[in-house]
Amino acid sequence: MYRLAVLILTFSFAAFAQTGTHTKAKSSKAGANPDATFAKKAAQGNMAEVALGKLAQDNAQSDDVKKFGQRMVDDHGKAEQDLEGVASKANMTLPQDVSAQQKAEQQRLEKLKGAAFDRAYMTMMVKDHVKDVAEFKKEANNTSANSDLKDYAKRTYPTLEDHLTNAKAVDNALPKSAGTKRSKKSAAKPTSVEGSGGAGLLLI
Repeated sequence: MYRLAVLILTFSFAAFAQTGTHTKAKSSKAGANPDATFAKKAAQGNMAEVALGKLAQDNAQSDDVKKFGQRMVDDHGKAEQDLEGVASKANMTLPQDVSAQQKAEQQRLEKLKGAAFDRAYMTMMVKDHVKDVAEFKKEANNTSANSDLKDYAKRTYPTLEDHLTNAKAVDNALPKSAGTKRSKKSAAKPTSVEGSGGAGLLLI
């Protein structure tokens, strides 16, 4: 009987300890610092945009795409310097490199040239800036956020919105298929082409 009681107590203690471990792990995960997460994503986003903007200077065919790429280098370079100052003040350590996914995307674009690069790059820019605008807006409106990071998000948010508008315009103006040649008959007659934003362009 005594042994049975000891076994029951031992089992109960082990179960309690295991439950406590799981609870602690969940609490640790739930308690992740949202400001640090935002700063990390923002830093990696800035680095990725600068790298891809430089790549656009070499691989793009469209002058508009090249100009957009240069704007990414300039604006996100400044945004990264701004963020570094904010992180230093808040005693946050920023990543020194982009994420594995961002590296993979860059490697994919490095293999493309001309019109194919233009379409892939601008599609990515629209997608990235939709996400960026949402994340920066959330941080800017977060009442519990670090005040310096919140101010950084507020300062940067309008520029990101402008980037998104610019990216959509450039993307919509690009031909949607590579190597398509128009006949003399079709070239003589204006054809309405709908861009992804719904705006019609006239090809003459």
